[in-house]
Amino acid sequence: MKLPFEPILFGYTVNIHLVLEYLAFFLAFRYYVFLRKKRKDYISSNNRLSIILGAAVGAFIGSRLVGVLENPLVTFSARNIIQLLNVKTIMGGLFGGLLGVEIAKKIIGETKSSGDLFVLPIITGIFIGRIGCFLSGINEFTYGIETTSFLGMDLGDGVLRHPVALYELVFLIMLFISLKYIQRKCQLQSGELFKIFMLAYFGFRFCIEFLKPNTFFVLGLSTIQMLCIVCYVYYIRKSCRSLTV
Repeated sequence: MKLPFEPILFGYTVNIHLVLEYLAFFLAFRYYVFLRKKRKDYISSNNRLSIILGAAVGAFIGSRLVGVLENPLVTFSARNIIQLLNVKTIMGGLFGGLLGVEIAKKIIGETKSSGDLFVLPIITGIFIGRIGCFLSGINEFTYGIETTSFLGMDLGDGVLRHPVALYELVFLIMLFISLKYIQRKCQLQSGELFKIFMLAYFGFRFCIEFLKPNTFFVLGLSTIQMLCIVCYVYYIRKSCRSLTV
């Protein structure tokens, strides 16, 4: 199959990444609803709705903000405000959603951890979205740098590159299986599964960023890598506060 994959439907070119992105949101939400019905949720429906709203608002702001900061010199040169709004990244969405949830919980006075139910649906959504990234080839900034490795692939520009999206798909499968196993075999405190997911995924993304052709750096690290460090600091500080309480 030639990349980018751009199927034609009724004379129009289909944006396969956009289609799979919407599909990811839909299936991830349906998976979440299924899990919530299957397991006892200690958070009331009203509070859960407020938490989801906080997560959605935080994810929207975070994904756009970090997306813009990935390459601000290029992004801010765009005159079309619609293009600016469409610049987004899942990393900003995850961390922004985390902060949005924490703010929402403080407002409504909810003290119970709320993230564990979201973990497997989030991984499912990211997985579907990454298939779209891979099929989009060089049309999406999820491709890798040039390589002479046997893993190199032509993603649409005639150059052998690291198929970063494929690497992430393999990682997500392993992460999903591992977390399912941990969930089944281990007695975790509420919120621990989400914490493990965030640290594992952000750790992976910190490493994989070295294989992407980033051009904007802070202290030698990309914006995504800086966000990964912020995420780790956030959880370290949170753990320290728990130990002192």
